[in-house]
Amino acid sequence: MTVEFLLKGGILTWPILFCSIAAWTIFFERFLCYRAAAKIHPQLINAIYQLVGNGKFEEARARLQVKDRDEARKTPPAERILREGLAVDPTDRESLELVLSHSVNRELKLLERHLGTMATLGNIAPLLGLLGTVFGMIKAFMAVQELGGRVNASVLAGGIWEALLTTAYGLVVAIPIVFSHNYLENRLEELQAIHEEVAIFLVKAWLASRSE
Repeated sequence: MTVEFLLKGGILTWPILFCSIAAWTIFFERFLCYRAAAKIHPQLINAIYQLVGNGKFEEARARLQVKDRDEARKTPPAERILREGLAVDPTDRESLELVLSHSVNRELKLLERHLGTMATLGNIAPLLGLLGTVFGMIKAFMAVQELGGRVNASVLAGGIWEALLTTAYGLVVAIPIVFSHNYLENRLEELQAIHEEVAIFLVKAWLASRSE
């Protein structure tokens, strides 16, 4: 598709192109973020569960200790959840579950950032295309009125197909965005299940330490 052909869609071609660029930027940024969030160190996490189950809370905290905030931010969400759960010394199960629930929800809020914006871009693109087509049709029929009876079918058809280009552009942009957004939503659900499982196993380990 040449640039000249692209420009025939009118001025609304540019907002549609912006929607595409912005949406794909969000997609690749979230894709990399989710891949990093899915990294879990099983040996470390299993060691934490074992230490907590044996009542060795201080040693478990030491295994999860970080030097500064920057290092804490770079660690996988699963380890941050465990660190926050072990940062307090709850005397009952409800308190521990409350802390872990807050931690899991916070991590999910961070992970779902910009997904709403991506969905909005996917919805706006075809609407912009439709709007461009409406404007183009208006211009085409205004030209027909100005020419009066001298207009022929080729002139009218040329104006109409140029007007329909923006609708085509909007759909071409929106359809991949919708599929990509659904993919990210599914990945987010998988990460939610993983992090909730991490929290549940910590609660089970804590209960094991209390039963001894």
